[in-house]
Amino acid sequence: MTSSLHPLLLQLLLLLPFSPPPSASAARFACGGGTCQSLLGYAPPNATTLAEVKSLFQLRSLRGSLLAPNSLPLSTPSSLPLPAASLLRLRLPCSCSRGVGASFRRPLYKVKAGDTLDAIARGTFAGFVTSGEIAAANNLSDPNRVAVGQQLYVPLPCSCDAVGGEEVVHYAHAVAAGSSVAEIAAEFGTTEETLMRLNGIKDPNDLQAGQILDVPLRACSSSISSTSVDRNLRVPNGSYILTANNCVLCSCSSSSWQLDCHPTQGISSSTCPAAMCGNMFLGNTSSSSPCERATCAYTGYTNKTSSFAILTNLTIQSLCNTSGAPPLSQPTSGAALSLGLQGVKLTELLIFFHIALLCLAFLSRC
Repeated sequence: MTSSLHPLLLQLLLLLPFSPPPSASAARFACGGGTCQSLLGYAPPNATTLAEVKSLFQLRSLRGSLLAPNSLPLSTPSSLPLPAASLLRLRLPCSCSRGVGASFRRPLYKVKAGDTLDAIARGTFAGFVTSGEIAAANNLSDPNRVAVGQQLYVPLPCSCDAVGGEEVVHYAHAVAAGSSVAEIAAEFGTTEETLMRLNGIKDPNDLQAGQILDVPLRACSSSISSTSVDRNLRVPNGSYILTANNCVLCSCSSSSWQLDCHPTQGISSSTCPAAMCGNMFLGNTSSSSPCERATCAYTGYTNKTSSFAILTNLTIQSLCNTSGAPPLSQPTSGAALSLGLQGVKLTELLIFFHIALLCLAFLSRC
């Protein structure tokens, strides 16, 4: 491997190492309906490469399904080695049916010599599915008999439901040994109550290593139109996504929780239409005054047979308060209240001081 790959390998090594025991029973995530993109945290049991993970899960796009959810550079090669137990986020298509979510039509696993359903479920797919679920999904009358070369659909857990009225990205997380509900909630920016409710946990002490949890990840808000092809686009913190036929890259940061979209650099073809707000390119900002900032925001795209267009809108953000001054230049109501109370105490002290002086003067004359 060339030296140019070292930073990429280091970034993957910094991901939390993870090696929980296989779970006796995987989770089935509740899902009211619809389709979406969900995430799954996969820790390969053995050293592998991005290309091998992509092949195992039959991911359609290296960039969209592997690089983007892990915030890896678009130039990352598929041959990048992955150490055993290195945690990798996979973006999977999710479909909901009969109140349960499952990965849509893939992965399809080809049975090898010596395979059993239990080994496929607990070993190859790290306990995110059970042998019984694989058998049911493939209408196997005898789960103990699978043929070499047989194609098996592996239904991985996912969901598209909103949580607490907010659109989220559901993340299938395998619990590491020694983890607690409180630690997992803090790590992923949710609450213990939400995790317990989503996963039917009555007592947090019942959490087991290898248990598969449905973890809701907050997604950045956006200006995408309800009529856009990608109107259901959801991007969680610390990741990006390619949209508009790979012409636009949108990232999410917890500093603003607002989707930040720019023309994709390096892979966009000449077929990508211009994405501008007048003379301003998509993602650029300008300030006409100290109190206003204009941004050329992404609002979606149309993909009709006759035309493909990227939609934008010039948004204006106010940086000052109603008086025209930056908010921090004026005291807050709490500070004003504090100063007012201090003023009252000072006035009372002066009154008592003058009364004391008058009393002393009166006594000195007696």
